[in-house]
Amino acid sequence: MKRFCLTVIVVLWVLVPVVLAADGEAPISDATQECLDCHSEFHPGIVQDWHNSRHSTMTPQNALKADKLKRRMSSKSVPEALQNQAVGCAECHTLRAGAHSDTFEHNGYEIHMVVSPDDCATCHVTEKTQFAKNLMAHAYKNLAENPLYQDLQRTILGESTVEDGKIRFSPANGLTRAEACFYCHGTRLEVTGYETRDTDAGELEFPIINGWPNQGVGRVNLDGSRGACSACHSRHHFSMEMARKPYTCKECHAGPDVPAFKVYSSSKHGNIFSAMNSTWNFTAVPWTIGTDFSAPTCAACHISLLVNPNGEVVNPRTHQMSDRLGWRIFGLIYAHPYPKEPDTTKIRNRAGLSLPTDFDGGFAKDYLIGPEAQKIRRQTMQNTCLNCHSTAWVKSHFVRLDNTIQTSNAKVLTATGLVSRAWESGYAQGPGQQGSPFDEFIERRWSDVWLFHANNVRFVSAMAGGGDYGVFEDGRYPLTNALLDMQSWLETRNMMSTAKKK
Repeated sequence: MKRFCLTVIVVLWVLVPVVLAADGEAPISDATQECLDCHSEFHPGIVQDWHNSRHSTMTPQNALKADKLKRRMSSKSVPEALQNQAVGCAECHTLRAGAHSDTFEHNGYEIHMVVSPDDCATCHVTEKTQFAKNLMAHAYKNLAENPLYQDLQRTILGESTVEDGKIRFSPANGLTRAEACFYCHGTRLEVTGYETRDTDAGELEFPIINGWPNQGVGRVNLDGSRGACSACHSRHHFSMEMARKPYTCKECHAGPDVPAFKVYSSSKHGNIFSAMNSTWNFTAVPWTIGTDFSAPTCAACHISLLVNPNGEVVNPRTHQMSDRLGWRIFGLIYAHPYPKEPDTTKIRNRAGLSLPTDFDGGFAKDYLIGPEAQKIRRQTMQNTCLNCHSTAWVKSHFVRLDNTIQTSNAKVLTATGLVSRAWESGYAQGPGQQGSPFDEFIERRWSDVWLFHANNVRFVSAMAGGGDYGVFEDGRYPLTNALLDMQSWLETRNMMSTAKKK
């Protein structure tokens, strides 16, 4: 009899999960329970991921009771109907139904498939507001609506044919773009119709969404908002631990154009993380330097609320990553002060091109932050550094970074001078001749210089990374090789031109 009772209890425990919060159970709404009842059979991975999340164990009302520094919700209040129940399926997928063009009737509920930052803002309004000021939030637009970047993308992704002895590139199709550049930049979502599917639950109608699936940082959502919180806080666990570990950032920052992860992995910081992270506390709020972790991750430097062991705030939490960045070291085509606004399609250099720098290295100053703003942002970044390093160490590090920015920009200037000579001589057709600056050999070697090699050099310097990435692996040595290739290409064309005249 006792064995029978124990068996019944175990079975009930498995079939009816009991989710406990720190201060008691988190009630589940009837609507969410209906979702769980069906989707635990159809999508058990999603359901269990949610059960493992903080959303399932903490009501918004209880979350609001946390001390200021320990609070994970930035909204001061939430609608009464959401206060005393877990944040579940219905709470996210039926929220603001009228604002979403993908809203459809599903088993008696008006739901939408794509949850947007404006939905998350119900509880996380500060994070949503800050993220909207990021270059990331405008990543789709900044790529899709910049003619130069689109031209570069066309020569990378597009269909290629040989015509009149020259390779011609046509634009890539939407599916290719979606899984290539726009995988990270985000797609523009659009409902193009509806389809009826024969499911295990009967015939059900679903919207057809062009651009879906996508979790890119600049995704244009079906309510008009930009971004995807799930880019860093993966569905449906939305784990802070996951967002704080560098593997999440690696998804889009592996290189060679933005080599942050490989540089971090080979740096002393990355070495310490690799060896010691199993002993770190990745869920603590706030995050205490030296106690919860002993070397920075991407989040520690760019996002997280950090305190010292005395509980004093070192840096506040921010989802506007540029708060701690004075320089944009990703060269376009040179490293330059950070843009004032996240919408970089507004930027024009002296030649009227959509670039933050001129071809001779000058800055489009009207669109970029000034020296004082750069100084403030650098000091904010250094606030973190100084909790583990001496003033002399930190100062010397940034002196080296400034030198690297200057010297790498100078090498890019040399490369730009060489490609400009090719255009002026008529050996290649650049912007001045209504041609693409990316579809001939010398132009491609020029873009290698600033898009890959100079960027590697700067990231290694900025992140105190593995020196080999800044020299032989993908840094100064291949950069110099590219310059020699360009010079040799020009000399060959000059000799051919001279011989032809004779």
